[in-house]
This record gives sequence, C-alpha cells and structure tokens, in this order.
Amino acid sequence: MAETEKVHCLIIGSGPAGYTAAIYASRANLKPVLYQGLQPGGQLTITTEVENYPGYPNGIMGPQMMIDFEQQAQRMGADIRWGLATQVDLSNRPYKVQIDDEKWIETDALIIATGASAKWLGLESEQRLNGHGVSACAVCDGFFFKGQEVAIVGAGDTACEEALYLSKLCSTVHMLIRKGEMRASKVMQERVLKTSNIKVYWNTETVEVQGEHKVDAMKVLNNKTGETSVIPIKAFFVAIGHEPNSQLFKGWLDMDEQGYLITQAGSSKTNIEGVFACGDVQDKTYRQAVTAAGSGCMAALDAERYLGAMELH
Repeated sequence: MAETEKVHCLIIGSGPAGYTAAIYASRANLKPVLYQGLQPGGQLTITTEVENYPGYPNGIMGPQMMIDFEQQAQRMGADIRWGLATQVDLSNRPYKVQIDDEKWIETDALIIATGASAKWLGLESEQRLNGHGVSACAVCDGFFFKGQEVAIVGAGDTACEEALYLSKLCSTVHMLIRKGEMRASKVMQERVLKTSNIKVYWNTETVEVQGEHKVDAMKVLNNKTGETSVIPIKAFFVAIGHEPNSQLFKGWLDMDEQGYLITQAGSSKTNIEGVFACGDVQDKTYRQAVTAAGSGCMAALDAERYLGAMELH
C-alpha cells in the first residue's frame, strides 16, 4: 500500500468555501489540511473584477481575493497543499481520500468544497476572450456593460433570469436560443418575451465571438435558414449551466440528477456522518462567492461539533 497520512480534518477544494472552512477549522484547533485541487482559488480565478463581495469598497480582482483568502487561512494555521483528490473510500471511519493517484490521507472529518465549473460552448474565441467581455456570470459581470448591447446564450431558467437581470442594465440584450423553443418554465419565458429590450433569436447558434482584445461582435448562424449574420455587442454571456465537481463521490454520497451533493436543510451534512459539503458543489441556487464563504463557515462549525461529540464517546 502506498504511503498513508492521518489528519483530523481534511478539506478538498480552494474557492471561498474551502478557504473559509479552513479559517474556521483552524481557529477551532482542528488542524485542517486543505488540498487545492485543479484550479486553486476556484471559479473566481477566471473572473476579473469582483465588486459585490462585502468589505472591498473599491472592488477586487478575483485572483487577488483568493490569494487574500488563502493567506488568511495560512495565518490561522491551515496546512494548505497543492494536489488533487482522485479517489475516495467513505466506507468507514477514518475516511480515506487519495491525492494525485498516489498518497492516501485518512481523516476523521471530511469537508468537500470542490465547487462547480461553468459549461462553455467550446469555441476558441470564447476561451480567448474569457474575462475580456466573455463571461459565465451575468450577475457578476453585467454591471460593467451598463447601457451597452450584450448577448446571452441559453434557454433555461438561469439564462432567462440572467437575460432579465441584464435587461435592467444594458440597452439591448440579444438572447440566442439554439432550438425553436426554450427549456425554461412558462413564467420565465413570458417575462423574457414581454421585456422590450430583450431580442430573442430562435434556432440560432454562435459561430464565433469577435474582437481582438475585447468583445466587439458575434457571428451567428440561423440553423433553419443557414444564414449567418454579425451582431455588434460589448459582452457575451454563456448561461448553459454548471457542472458540479462531484464525480468523485458517485456511489458514496446522495446527489441530485445534475450531480449536486445533497445536504440536510440548514446544514452542510451529507448522508454520511462526518462528511460535509459546502459551496457550489451543493448550491445550484445562489452560486455567489459570499454564499459559498458562508457555507464554508457552516461546514467547519458542523465538523467541529461532530469531532467534539466523537471525542466524548
């Protein structure tokens, strides 16, 4: 068997949820070890300016904010490491998590903060201009395009919500729907169709996002007629869903049909005692840095109570 290390509290994931859990767990003297995963800092590292997180009156760049979180967790005594959880064994305590397909960590309490990843269309231009007018979060970035023309891709409730949000800020919202109908609930569709500055394009796909250093247009294709057209825009929002990073826990933890981990209402507890989930891996509703941080705090407090009770027995 490869080398094994025993820890009291293990946190996997390093966005606002993971780092906040590490801050609280350290202060509770749980001596947490945190593995950062594939994308240290999580989704915030691919955003540019964050203006809606309390305590930063002038805004802050997403990557810098995550460095601040990390340094605070380190100052409290968290052991923060580079590495990716690649396998778990939650059959009995201590729970086992394999890191980078090599080393096994045994832990009395496990906090899962592996987050979610935005789904993208898969265009080269979309990746190239990501953070320069291409975004997967209208609530985060819509504000920067006040009074301008923007586009949004998606046909579900989230896309409708984001289109309506953008319609209050932007002059025109071009909404691209791949099929001849939307997946969104009837009430959301009606709201979108009644909003005068949302222009819906049915049977329309994005060919490319255009612009050298920032978005200035998009080329779209009507898949019914085969016609292409170029529409000038300043921002391109992708709202085709998120994918929770929960594949590792299939067969161990309860999850919904989209793969979001299910936690007990008002807590971070999963169906396995001593295993807690926080942040976007279990939150498909709010998905904000501040709500993720709040749930990271909950997970650490839940873990502290759990470990305290365990020591009494």
